[in-house]
Amino acid sequence: MKVYKGFSNYSPVQNAVVTTGTFDGVHVGHRTIIRRLNGIAKKHRGESVLITFHPHPRLVLQKDCDLKLLSTIEERIELLEGLGVDHLIIIPFDESFSKLSSKEFVQKILVEKVGTKRLVIGYDHHFGRNREGTFQHLLEFGPQYGFEVEEIPALEVEEIKVSSTKIRDALSKGFVNKVTSFLERPYCFTGTVVKGNQIGRSIGFPTANLQIKEQYKLIPKEGVYAVNVKLGNIFYNGMLNIGRRPTVDFDNTLTIEVNIFEFNQLIYGEELTLEIIQHVRNEIHFGDVNQLKMQLEQDLEACKKILSFK
Repeated sequence: MKVYKGFSNYSPVQNAVVTTGTFDGVHVGHRTIIRRLNGIAKKHRGESVLITFHPHPRLVLQKDCDLKLLSTIEERIELLEGLGVDHLIIIPFDESFSKLSSKEFVQKILVEKVGTKRLVIGYDHHFGRNREGTFQHLLEFGPQYGFEVEEIPALEVEEIKVSSTKIRDALSKGFVNKVTSFLERPYCFTGTVVKGNQIGRSIGFPTANLQIKEQYKLIPKEGVYAVNVKLGNIFYNGMLNIGRRPTVDFDNTLTIEVNIFEFNQLIYGEELTLEIIQHVRNEIHFGDVNQLKMQLEQDLEACKKILSFK
């Protein structure tokens, strides 16, 4: 897959089959669109072109927006490449771009910049300034600018019954199995290992403390999770705690700590990617550290049992 940041290095390809959207999370609904995109491109001996935006439009247009996203731009690129897209164009989204009318978006972007011959869109797709553009507009613009339009039928989309909003809501409630089915993979996030206060080590549960670079990345509900941990190209099993450590720490700072099973290396500064496999329990305020340790021993056994069946 060829990746372009804007159009400076992109030249219109022959018989471009195009789709456009934010594709946050690249969930099963998005995959339906992308499969159709690639299928049409193959049928007409063309090349698939996916247009997306970064930053997310809502983060630009709604200044007080607290939207958290399912995927960073790097994760989105990796996921789309895995689905066989030929060309990915990432448009830097800003207020100036947001002011393009639907007709200007079609003429200046889809036609002049991309060279669209066929356009594939999801049901109820909107585009252009104030999301004014609709499927009906595209049907009108298509003959005028020389491209065909195909909309994924409402029935196909509604049968899937998934959206990025639904996935965010499920993560906020700890419904990990539902999220995995919606994404067709475990939910992941990546962080850099930083030095903590080593309380876990003092009670027999050493942890790697993670710092997440992207403030917009959605972190699941606070609690304990069974996880897979990727360090370099090697996977380990682990137990993750997301929370504010109410038993030992009262500054209310959110921490992300993972106990990696059968692992004792110093990895400060390294990046870890966590795959969330199952929510084990919510965060609990214990009376003392001994009670916490007893619970962690139970959590450890629960996580090992869960991961042994994965």
